[in-house]
Amino acid sequence: MWIKSIVIITVSVIVLFGIASLYGKYQWQLETDRLRDRLTNGKQTINPKTYDAKELEGLPDPVQRFFRVVLKEGQPIVAAVNLSQQGIFNMSETEAKWSPFTATQFVTTQRSGFDWDARIQMAPGVSAFVHDAYALGAGSLHASLLGLFTVADVRDTPAAAQGELLRFFAEMPWYPTALLPSQGVRWEAIDDTSARATLTDAPTTVSLVFRFNAEGTIETMRAEARCRDKLTAMPWSGRFWNYSVCNEMLIPLEGEVGWEYPDGIRLYYKGKVTEINYEFAP
Repeated sequence: MWIKSIVIITVSVIVLFGIASLYGKYQWQLETDRLRDRLTNGKQTINPKTYDAKELEGLPDPVQRFFRVVLKEGQPIVAAVNLSQQGIFNMSETEAKWSPFTATQFVTTQRSGFDWDARIQMAPGVSAFVHDAYALGAGSLHASLLGLFTVADVRDTPAAAQGELLRFFAEMPWYPTALLPSQGVRWEAIDDTSARATLTDAPTTVSLVFRFNAEGTIETMRAEARCRDKLTAMPWSGRFWNYSVCNEMLIPLEGEVGWEYPDGIRLYYKGKVTEINYEFAP
């Protein structure tokens, strides 16, 4: 009899867990749809519609080389991006606790915005659902177990806006037409292999130093101070590699990102783009 009771209890728990998981996914998808609708509805007119090499005049030499390598004359300007990723994410700040993740991301270039919708495996059958987003000038981070139990929820603060706009900026090598001066990026010379880029999405302004390799593509990016929370900002940097031609643009398919501590960089993201699709300025 007791064996039958255990079986009944076990089956009941599995059924309840399944129902809860489905409900969590449903609720999470509603949040995803709301975020992406905000991004879509916030799109602005893009001008010019195509890349003209004449706008490179006066830019730092490594920046000019970069655009000549990754873009072709007449390249349509990217308006939106849908991409998929997979990789590993470090869930600890003090040791290596890497967990596999998959994610989809939707990006709009004008007005600047993105939504990263990820599933990070915490245990067999248990995932953390994560929205990392920047929409209409506001940054947000929402993490939830199974889409049901919130473990982090940060949004609508100046620190969140600065941190998420920096992420959007750092990922522009995936949609390199967004780095053009005509799209709002200001470039300053540093040396033969690097330049400082600045982007403003009112009221937030952020800057990154991009370093270019011998082939002319972006190899690294670095922010002197990216906000981690309301009180803390730290140096933040990343590296790109495995460049490939997509829609006649040369983009990196793999990368890693981390925080810079006095004893060195501590990576928290290692991933690759598995699929990418573009919407161009009409």
